[in-house]
Amino acid sequence: MPVADDKGSSFVPGRDAEGVERSQRMEDELRAQNERFAAAVENMSHGLCMFDADERMIICNGNYINLFRLDAKVMQPGIRFIDILRHSVDIGVASQSADELHAIRKPYIDQAKPSTYEETLSDGRIISISHRPLALGGWVSIYEDITEQRRAEQDLKEQHRRFDAALANMSQGLVMYDADGKMIVRNRRFLELYNVTEADFPLGTTHRDALERLLELGIYTKIDVDSEVAKTEACLKAAKIHSAYRHLTDGRTVLVTRRPMSGGGWVVTFDDVTERRRIEERMTHLAHHDALTGLPNRSMFRERLDLALEDAAAAPLAIFSLDLDRFKAVNDTLGHPAGDWLLKSVAERLRRCLRNETDIVARFGGDEFVVMQFNFKGIANAEKLAKRIIESIAKPFRDKSLDMHVGISLGIAVFPDDGTDADTLLKNADTALYRAKSEGRNLYRFFEPAMDAIVQARRALEVDLEAAVPRQEFDLDFQPIMNIASGEIVGAEALMRWHSPARGTVAPDEFIPAAEETGVIVPLGEWALRKACTTAASWPPGLRIAVNVSAVQLKSGGFARDVISALAFSGVPAGQLELEITETVLMDESKAVLKTLRQLRELGIHIALDDFGTGYSSLGYLRRFPVDKIKIDRSFIHDMGNRDTAAIVRTIIGLGAELGIIVTAEGVETEAQLDMLRKNGCVEAQGYLIGVPSRAADIPRLLKLRALHSQTG
Repeated sequence: MPVADDKGSSFVPGRDAEGVERSQRMEDELRAQNERFAAAVENMSHGLCMFDADERMIICNGNYINLFRLDAKVMQPGIRFIDILRHSVDIGVASQSADELHAIRKPYIDQAKPSTYEETLSDGRIISISHRPLALGGWVSIYEDITEQRRAEQDLKEQHRRFDAALANMSQGLVMYDADGKMIVRNRRFLELYNVTEADFPLGTTHRDALERLLELGIYTKIDVDSEVAKTEACLKAAKIHSAYRHLTDGRTVLVTRRPMSGGGWVVTFDDVTERRRIEERMTHLAHHDALTGLPNRSMFRERLDLALEDAAAAPLAIFSLDLDRFKAVNDTLGHPAGDWLLKSVAERLRRCLRNETDIVARFGGDEFVVMQFNFKGIANAEKLAKRIIESIAKPFRDKSLDMHVGISLGIAVFPDDGTDADTLLKNADTALYRAKSEGRNLYRFFEPAMDAIVQARRALEVDLEAAVPRQEFDLDFQPIMNIASGEIVGAEALMRWHSPARGTVAPDEFIPAAEETGVIVPLGEWALRKACTTAASWPPGLRIAVNVSAVQLKSGGFARDVISALAFSGVPAGQLELEITETVLMDESKAVLKTLRQLRELGIHIALDDFGTGYSSLGYLRRFPVDKIKIDRSFIHDMGNRDTAAIVRTIIGLGAELGIIVTAEGVETEAQLDMLRKNGCVEAQGYLIGVPSRAADIPRLLKLRALHSQTG
């Protein structure tokens, strides 16, 4: 490579090339640094603006422009700070004049030291400005929108104020202990609940001292203080909530609940549940027993049967499925009161037929009874019981001067020969029962595997049912619902009807279970929902439409979408739709079902619990899932002449009023029933007295008649 000598020119080609390369590298590195700096500035989460010593802008980022709603074309490097302020005034962002704003900022600029201050814009936003001087003059400012932060601080202050007010006015007693187990908070309700003074429980009292003081004052019945303290320590260690009932010496019951706090210590709430416990005891009995006969109901029977079958080495037992012969004729001829009396009398005779105290007779509904025979010693043993039942029921039932004659048919399934689970045993007992009925009634039959005629008939029904949906063989009737106080019709319940060309009119009790089992209920229910909403769209505003919903529909996954689609298609407001579910829906307690129901309630759709009191643990469901309405089952209304049943009806009405839930009575057929419901504050009524299920076209006429009736008294 040529190189100039010392005597001549100083130009050295090799070195000059190296300098150019080094200069190029420096320019490239500087450009890269500038790009990285610009990228860093532009991607900051806050606004940034840099000014030189002459108060001219060097650089700003997009967040700064967006924060103050500035025009990017105006915000060019070199623009003076005062001109930026004037621009913000011109566009209406600033809450003061440019000179006033500059005068506020000037001391911070001249001091040449870090500072932070706040500025409130015209739209109410609060901006925090952090001012930092530059070494060569000028400054850089960081801008942050702290509106939400200030709002949160204000909300926190308001929350503290509300907490104090809530603490003073809450219905529960409350005591709070710190991490050392010393009382740091106690509200007025705690003192009132135990009828004590502040001096009895001064702040700083330990948990142990508080328990001993309650014993000394004679408020608690005897409790083990050491055990209670140990339980509390265990709960705190496990970070679990613990509740216990405390029985006071004055007869009241208090629910005491301990809840650990995340920062240490715990909160104790005290709730007087005396009346609630009494209601729960009554409702627990109601949930497990048939209201009319006092016998165990289906839920309790299933519970006992499941327990009996849990042990792999369970002893043999027999299941009897019983159904009265000619009961419908008696009920239709002599009326429901006579039919109810007959059912109660049958229940009493069945009780007397049982020779073993462990045997159970239950009423599943209507004239359907079930017996579970323990200590089963063979077919002859079951035959003796079956014959005893038939002979007992065959004797005349005398009510005053009236003799009633019915018979009874029985189907018997034996564990483990005829099934090893509850569903199979009950199904096979039913199959044997239908065989007995088909062979002349007043008979008993043991289950045999060849008894498949009923199964074949059920399959035929399912085939016809699946074909009926596309053939549009279904229709809806509507039964009105009346507000008892005003006498006005407030809604109607849609009732599905199947008019089969081959079978004639098929009862819902016959085809709905088959539809649920086959899954046909999903498209059928979607059709019924859309049809009901479309019909209700022509009704007066506010008139509710109630639609029954199956558990199968709710589990299908698309039910919420179907409901929303039906409302959108018909134009009916969500608040006008009422979905009626039975307790079997809530018994599943799957998260998907409860999530769907809560989603629908959030849209404004009302949820009604149908056939209330006939299922299992109704009160428990009301506590876990708040509904908008409970419907008292017609069996209670029919038996309201009975003192105990009337008390149950009053309890349910009172429970609804206490929880703010509408109570509707089903099956109202007499003025006497309506008067009793009215006197006890029942909100709504439904039944033949109010109106029979009618075609959609008849609803407007019924509304006019009801309106005229309510006006004339």
